[in-house]
Amino acid sequence: MKKLNYKTLLTGLMPALILASCSTTKHLAEGEVLYVGTPTPKITNYEKSKTGESTLEEVMGAINVAPNNSFFGSPKSRWPFPFGLWIYNRFERYDKGIGKWIFNKLAADPVYISTVNPDTRSKVATNLLKDYGYFNGNVTYTVDTLKNPKKAKLNYTVNFGHGYLLDSVMYAGFDARCDSLIQANKDETMLHKDDPFNVNTLNQERERLVELFKNNGYYFYRSEFITFLADTIMKPGYVNLKIAQQPNVPKNALRTYHIGNTTVNLIGQNGEQPTDSIKFRHFQVNYAGKKPGVRFGVLRRRFLYRNGEIFSQQKQNYSQQALSRLGIFKFNEFRYNPKGDTDTLDITINAMFDLPYDSELELNVKTKSTKQTGPGAVFKLSKKNFKRMGASLNLELNGSYEWQTSSTVDGESSVMNSYELGAALSLNFPRLVLPWQQNRMNAFRFPSQTDFKIYASQVNRARYFKMLSFGGEVTYNFQRRRGLKHTVTPVHLAFNMLQRRTAEFNAIASQNPMLFHSLDDQFIPSFSYTLTYDNTYKQKRNRLWWENSLTSAGNVTSMIYAAFGQSFKKQEKKLLGNPFAQFVKYSTEFRYLFNISEKQQIATRVMGGVIWAYGNKTIAPYSEQFYVGGANSIRAFTIRSIGPGRFRPASSTNYSYVDETGDIKLEANIEYRFRMLSNFLGGNLNGAVFLDAGNVWLMRKDEARPGAEFTLNRFFDSIATGTGFGIRYDLSFLILRLDFGIALHVPYDTEKKGYYNIPNFKDGMGIHFAIGYPF
Repeated sequence: MKKLNYKTLLTGLMPALILASCSTTKHLAEGEVLYVGTPTPKITNYEKSKTGESTLEEVMGAINVAPNNSFFGSPKSRWPFPFGLWIYNRFERYDKGIGKWIFNKLAADPVYISTVNPDTRSKVATNLLKDYGYFNGNVTYTVDTLKNPKKAKLNYTVNFGHGYLLDSVMYAGFDARCDSLIQANKDETMLHKDDPFNVNTLNQERERLVELFKNNGYYFYRSEFITFLADTIMKPGYVNLKIAQQPNVPKNALRTYHIGNTTVNLIGQNGEQPTDSIKFRHFQVNYAGKKPGVRFGVLRRRFLYRNGEIFSQQKQNYSQQALSRLGIFKFNEFRYNPKGDTDTLDITINAMFDLPYDSELELNVKTKSTKQTGPGAVFKLSKKNFKRMGASLNLELNGSYEWQTSSTVDGESSVMNSYELGAALSLNFPRLVLPWQQNRMNAFRFPSQTDFKIYASQVNRARYFKMLSFGGEVTYNFQRRRGLKHTVTPVHLAFNMLQRRTAEFNAIASQNPMLFHSLDDQFIPSFSYTLTYDNTYKQKRNRLWWENSLTSAGNVTSMIYAAFGQSFKKQEKKLLGNPFAQFVKYSTEFRYLFNISEKQQIATRVMGGVIWAYGNKTIAPYSEQFYVGGANSIRAFTIRSIGPGRFRPASSTNYSYVDETGDIKLEANIEYRFRMLSNFLGGNLNGAVFLDAGNVWLMRKDEARPGAEFTLNRFFDSIATGTGFGIRYDLSFLILRLDFGIALHVPYDTEKKGYYNIPNFKDGMGIHFAIGYPF
């Protein structure tokens, strides 16, 4: 394709813009009518209830269709400028060249009444009413043409009629063992007398019965073997329901099976077929090479059944999931083979090894308001199946280097620069590793993992200090219920050591002791618990995500001191020669993603946190304090460049280089995301418009930082706000993001009055390049 000439492009677009006042129906296909929306339907005989609300939502989903230039996917509200239709009418005739390119990229095909197909939609909506028990309800429509006969609206009427309730529920036609299983588990039934009739509930009850049978040996039992018979005549307004087994069900479906032999075929990452085997009783592993690619015991423990047990679909599912969570196989396939005409099922598993290593490299450039700039990098390397244990060994290296962009610092020449270096090594097990014996079923039936981690980092701030931080932790993650994740860190030990302090640093510390005590040598022994809720598994239209975290540091250590006769409130208690931190920290983050359509979403986030240091250390460690700003926060500002409160260190002060952090954090974000171009260079090009707000504050008053503490006085003035827009290039497996933030308000006083108090527009801009969405 020839390189596009932008003058030609603009020249081609101008006629489309001129046609803003012209007809959007000039080039409609013969006999077609342009669909321009659906007003709010007329709803009759509607009684508000949980069933009624669900039914109405389903019906509205069936009849509502967004017209051209819809306002956020609304079926009735539209933008006043149908740009896509203008482009369609102007460039529809082009078969090649720039006109064809403009048409393909910017035109919107007209939405016709015929493509909306209201007749079919009204029938589907009527059937939905019947599915929810509104047997005498119906949905009708009229086509209302406008002044222009080539445009029309669709007006729907939804008549709910009367909702039917369940009266009696009977199970019939099942053999003696199946019937006994039904009766033994009748408390779990989905169907109850006086409940609203609902086809979805009937299907759920059918799946419950099938699952019940398959977990008790009926391997070949299927959903289609169960039918429903409904009588609406015997009692007006009620349904007498019979759940029956179909006649002529295959004999093998009514037969209970037991587990026989299990064979695992381990296939090499390049397709190498097994050449040797190892067997213990009824469990055999076939493998290529000198020994199995994973230890025999690691494999065996993932299979939550034993030879001779009655077949259970639930145990089979748990076993397959536990095998997948090892993370070492590209796929694993379970095959069940009846042994002749017996009641025995032999199981064969084909599992192919994945690549042994994963690696990731991230590059970034940091620019700070203190005129420091420089590159940074993060390199991650993972070795899967470490020592054939099914665990992964992970190494992370990170570093950044910053140099002064001005020739002097505080009036002095500076040739010394700042840097940060860090390394972390972790061992991850896809199960709970606990010192006591676990029940094998509980250990592997739900997602869980254990992380053992050690790390070290060094920070060098030019002309001020050099700090070494190191430590380790043990973390458990488990998910006993879908959508609810628990993260427990029973042991986290961190050491902060100030290796070097300059005379200039000491002079600054004497002026601002609260700020610089957070950098003192200290030991941080902590415990934390995090609870995360995510409703993605429900496959709802909108996603809700909520995380709450609580951390306690130094309290267990203080209790040990108290047990040996020392006061719990004693100051400067030490462990391993360092005073240890004592604090409680709580943080919460709530996200809600509203999907307007496949191409439009509104993403929101509200987050906050508070940390209270007391006892042994009344100033929270610097590494635990909160901050705002940056690519994933308030994008109009660089990271750690706002707050605390309404305080702002003057650029001329000695401690202006220190990152701005606090004990309290509040932040809120809203972002409208929309599709710009589909299938653009192998991916989708998306846009976003956002609004960010927030700040951090101190819990205690600091004389050296006036206005930094949290108060209700001028609270809203102390909230920094910024807006902006961004571009996202979505390759499905990778999202590249470029955001342009524009500051609207800073919490400190400036030379400008009013809410928009940014002295210079160019100084209130932030540009961020990142990977992934900000939230």
